[in-house]
Amino acid sequence: MTPAEALAALRAAEARDGAPDLKQRRALLAALARAVMARSHEIMAVLDAEYEGRAPIETLLADVLLVADMARYVRRNLWHWMRPRRVSVPYPFWPARAREEFAPKGVVGIMAPWNYPVQLALLPAIDAIAAGNRVCVKPSEALPRTSALIAEILREACGDDIALCVQGGAEVGADFAAQPWDHLVFTGSTATGRKIMAAAAPNLTPLTLELGGKCTVLILPGADLKRAARDILAGKAFNAGQTCVAPDTVLLVGHSTQAFIDACHATGIGLPETGVINARQYARLQRLTGDATLTQLAEDGPGRRMALRLAEAPPEAAIWHEEIFGPILLMREEKSLATALAWVAGRPSPLALYVFGATSEEENQLAIIAKGSAIIAGRTVEFAGFQALGFGGSGESGFGRRNGLAGFLEFSHRRARVHHGIFSLSRLFDQPRGKAVERLKNLLSK
Repeated sequence: MTPAEALAALRAAEARDGAPDLKQRRALLAALARAVMARSHEIMAVLDAEYEGRAPIETLLADVLLVADMARYVRRNLWHWMRPRRVSVPYPFWPARAREEFAPKGVVGIMAPWNYPVQLALLPAIDAIAAGNRVCVKPSEALPRTSALIAEILREACGDDIALCVQGGAEVGADFAAQPWDHLVFTGSTATGRKIMAAAAPNLTPLTLELGGKCTVLILPGADLKRAARDILAGKAFNAGQTCVAPDTVLLVGHSTQAFIDACHATGIGLPETGVINARQYARLQRLTGDATLTQLAEDGPGRRMALRLAEAPPEAAIWHEEIFGPILLMREEKSLATALAWVAGRPSPLALYVFGATSEEENQLAIIAKGSAIIAGRTVEFAGFQALGFGGSGESGFGRRNGLAGFLEFSHRRARVHHGIFSLSRLFDQPRGKAVERLKNLLSK
């Protein structure tokens, strides 16, 4: 099935059956949670095989439980989110009544990446279905068996009248992005995000873009360096650093790089249990570190299991400008908080900024220059799994929000509904206007 055929089929179902009501949406979300959990062992096995080494526990946490728990959370809260919201009416229009209601956008296209293929295909689908939409998912071509499994889960849980899956390579992806969806979601690199935006522009398709960026960590003088190192490496090692919110660059204020290296060695975290996705990505990471001085925290494992590396590099090195997206952590000493904040402010906003050892005042200083980046103190990565916390970026890290209420609103039209009474003060200004209107005009303009 081509993207155009999938869109046409879903539009036909929408025209025939209308949008799902609350009861139907809750049933779909419950079915999706059950389908993902029923396939949990299969999902873990398939991703382990396609990665040639992906930790089953990481797949379970990030691609199974997170999805099922989100579907259940949204299902529990949906009745409240769907209720129309009354808004005030200015007194000249009394006794009119006004409210906002949440209408589905229609058919939502979802383009998912390879790093969390089930999660990043189904979390936006949960948000879109909760808002009453139909969805068409385009999984990553890098994982064909996982893509086929996603298609089976959607068919089993939702049926072809609600959700379809289109599979294929780059040409299919380009065609998918160019379709006149009622909303399009893309998760991936900033460079590809620009291409998606250009493809969607002729149709004026609304977009949600999650693009990552170089997530910076600030370790301030008040931090416990050993604890900070452990919390940073725990996030970096998860999925071998192939996470859009993985820590990328560490700015050390009041700590030396050698002290941080020693603290990292002391954590015992060195070899991620998941490998680099494929040979192409492995070669990219090697190229990216060509000009860097590396400290390896363990021996590399079999296949593409790359050990964590701490990197120091000259300012002109490519690693300072490209998102690492792998088990490599860049380090830099800063003289003061002011110079660290200036460094952060001079670069595009990432999805997240992490801080350790900050006082309330220091954290507020970071917030002033953080723009749209999430500010996370004391841990890394895990906030992306908070069900009630809206997730998204700004600028080069993307735009739009998903998860929970934020996702429901993202895929809803906030439609106005107004009922006027038979009389209001505003009707005094209807034509034809007499001398009384002239006197009112002079009175109101004083």
